[in-house]
Amino acid sequence: MTGVVNKFFVASIFMCVAPIAILYGFNLNLFPGTTGLSPESTTLWSGVLAVVSVNAVIAWYIYMAMKEPSDKHEPDPKFLADAKASINQSGPTNEVSLPNRTKRE
Repeated sequence: MTGVVNKFFVASIFMCVAPIAILYGFNLNLFPGTTGLSPESTTLWSGVLAVVSVNAVIAWYIYMAMKEPSDKHEPDPKFLADAKASINQSGPTNEVSLPNRTKRE
């Protein structure tokens, strides 16, 4: 359980930090080759790369979640017993009869 929380925390941090770092890196000309770009191009490319970085972090998180072994997660036996009991329990049926709807001419 701790591993899942750690991965979620790391992914959340990267989803916040990566786009902001890319935006500031482009606006402050920290990346090589950005000094010759016009302000419109700088804004466009920094925005596109910020969105791509967020999508890359989401893809990484999904990949890590899919890579986790599914056999180590065991459902709580008490929860399963309660769920089965609630399904098998027959309660009163609340059937609502609808009035006969016929077309009047």
